[in-house]
Amino acid sequence: MNLILWRHAEAEDTTPDMKRVLTKRGVKEAALMADWLREQLPPDVRVISSPADRARQTAQALTLDFEIVKGLSPGKGVEDLLAAVDWPEAGNDHTVLVVGHQPTLGQTAALLIGGAEAPWSVKKGAVWWISNRVRGEEAQAVLRVVMSPDRLG
Repeated sequence: MNLILWRHAEAEDTTPDMKRVLTKRGVKEAALMADWLREQLPPDVRVISSPADRARQTAQALTLDFEIVKGLSPGKGVEDLLAAVDWPEAGNDHTVLVVGHQPTLGQTAALLIGGAEAPWSVKKGAVWWISNRVRGEEAQAVLRVVMSPDRLG
């Protein structure tokens, strides 16, 4: 299984939290990352997003159909994210792209790669691509790519 964690791009610092929208810079970051992702993604990718406006705007930059998943809302945890993507049970041929928030994305990356939740930071607008594989009888998570919009523009 391929799990792609995409943190929403830069958003305005306003309230209420769920209604925060992308800044002009955030719109540019989302577009740059979306252009890069479209070149990398398999055609059958499943894209899911937090219902927060800033996450939905980030997902919309990809111009692919996506699902809104309440379990990806700000304040939800790693277990909610992993349940939403069915990690790792979904199988090797599945790719799921999650548009979400800190600290959950960083904690998820830490758990899958390092074996325990930790306060890892995922930069705004950045993507962490993690694959699951089995070697012998051992399940392994492999970090495939970390990309941020400042490397693309």
